[in-house]
Order: sequence, then C-alpha cells, then structure tokens
Amino acid sequence: MGGRTSFTLGRLAEALGASLDRDPGKTVSGVAPLETATADDISFVTDPRYRDAALASRAGAFLVADPIPNLPAPALRCSAPRHALIDLLSLFFPPPAVVPGIDSSAVVAKDATVDPTASVGTLAVIESGAVIGARVRVHPLVYIGAGTRVGDDSVLYPHVVLREGVTLGRRVIVHAGTVIGADGFGYAFDGTAHRKIPQVGGVIIEDDVEIGANVAIDRATLGDTIVRRGTKIDNLVQIGHNVEVGEAAILAGQVGIAGSSRVGAGAVLAGQVGVADHVTVGDGAMMAAQTGVHRDVAAGEKLMGTPARAMTQAKRIWIAEAHLPELARRLTVMERRVAELEARLGAARGGNGDA
Repeated sequence: MGGRTSFTLGRLAEALGASLDRDPGKTVSGVAPLETATADDISFVTDPRYRDAALASRAGAFLVADPIPNLPAPALRCSAPRHALIDLLSLFFPPPAVVPGIDSSAVVAKDATVDPTASVGTLAVIESGAVIGARVRVHPLVYIGAGTRVGDDSVLYPHVVLREGVTLGRRVIVHAGTVIGADGFGYAFDGTAHRKIPQVGGVIIEDDVEIGANVAIDRATLGDTIVRRGTKIDNLVQIGHNVEVGEAAILAGQVGIAGSSRVGAGAVLAGQVGVADHVTVGDGAMMAAQTGVHRDVAAGEKLMGTPARAMTQAKRIWIAEAHLPELARRLTVMERRVAELEARLGAARGGNGDA
C-alpha cells in the first residue's frame, strides 16, 4: 500500500470530474468510512441508505452522487460515485513501484527468460523455458513451472504455483496460495482400481483476469482450460479440467465448476454455486448463492436453489416451505377428523343393519 498523502478538495474535484460545493483549498489526507472518518479524511456516500450516517459523520469532506442537505463538510458530487471511489482510492493508495531485479535467493533456470524490468522475490523458483514479461512482479516463494509464460504487468503473490505449460496474459493478478495447472480430476475404473487419465493439456488465463486466494484451476486433459479476458474470480473457487469461462464473468467465493463445462461471457455465479460437468451456462446468466446447476442454462436466465429453478419459481417454493409445519399440523388434524367421521359413519350404518 502507498504512503499517506494529501490533496486539496479542488484538486480531487478536478481529478474525479466532480463538482465541489465549497472550500476548494481545504486539504484531506486520507479516505475512511463514515463511522470512523476524521476531519482529515474524505468519506463517501454510495447509497441513499447511508444519508443519516453521513449527517452524523466527522469526515472533512464527502463524495456523493446526489445532493444531501445539511452535510457537515464540503461535498464532491459525481454521477457514478462507485467509479469515482475507485479513482479516489487509487490517488491516495497508488500501487507500489516494481523494483526490477532477481533476488539472490531465487532459483531461475538458465534458459528461462526474465524481462529486465521484472521483479523476482525471495526464494521464488522459475523453471526451464519459462518467460516472464515486462514489469511482472513475482513475490517471494512463487513457483513457475517449465514453459510457463507470464504476460506484462502481471502480479503473482506469495505461494502462487503455476505448473508447467500455463499461459497468463497481461495485467493478470493472482493472489496468494492459488494453484493453476494442477492435474484435472480424471480417472477410469477398470474393475479393480481407479486408473489415472494423464492430464497433458494446459491452462490459458487471458488479459486483465484477477484470481483470488487459494483458487484451483486445473489443467486440461487435452487442449486447454481457459479463463477469458476480464473475468474476476473470488477466493476458494475450483475450476475443473477443460472448463471455459467467458469474458467478464464473475465467480464468487467457493464456486465449483466441474470438468468440460462452459460459462458464458458476463455470467454471474454467486457464492457456493455448483456447476455439474458438461453443462453450458449462457452469456449473462445469473445464479444465486448455493444454486446447484445440473442442466444447460439459457443466456440471461436467472436461477436459484438446488436443483436450479427459475428465480421466481424458487422464491415461491421457499415461501411455501415456511408454511410447511403449519400445513402438516392442519393435515394431521384433518386426518384425525376424517377418521372420526368415518368411524361415526360406520357405526351409523351398523346401527341401521347395513352390511
């Protein structure tokens, strides 16, 4: 993280393309949430629900979307405050500069290629034939396998493992503990034992992908497992062999995608979504948390629940489930009453001499 710095409100308004209601010469030196901000901080109101918190805040300035009357400090107004917040944080916390060079404790194969502008940290290992691009940052204890390629401006955090034959594009971020290119889960039972199917394919991660901590992306049996440009992957996600994830998809924490499935461009898989093998999820489809996807999903379809159902249907079922205990009680009462009525009817028939 970058060091603490200061900006005038006028300078921030110019940088963010925001309108400032007053006091352009006032200086702030930090960014903080509404609840903890001090007079030296700028805070932000990205949703109308936080209006009361803003009125009670001690912040020295506010970033807002719509005017909020009676704010206790100057306000910078912009049409897209979430995007402006990204720029604001980038101003106050610029990424650390890459210091070129290879640490003396790193192990780099003689025929590996490391760009002179790249940084290779303590105890990193780069195997034969690997290619490390310009301004790449390889943190300590990273392993890069034979023939792997890492594109310009990518960042590999500590304990990342890139197995042999993996290709990373430009500006890819891989967080700590992630393994890319482990063997896919492929076995065939011969009547006696599970025989391992050789996993001889690769993995391709395209430009501008970010991969969270402790993610596993398996290599293909043949061909490549592919994550397309701009996709963002949360922590603890499992992507099986020969999966293809389309451009700008979102995979939240603990998503699991089984082998040979396809996830379309712009699809959103919320936390703990599970996708069965050989399933196709269409472009722009959305899966609510813990959805179990067992069939192909049309483009733009919204699903929820296990098994996956249309979101509106799943919500109706959930509402009905809440009434099940009462319905069961009423059914028990009805069954008892029916039994009593049948007993009375039987007695009446017997009293009339009916057979």
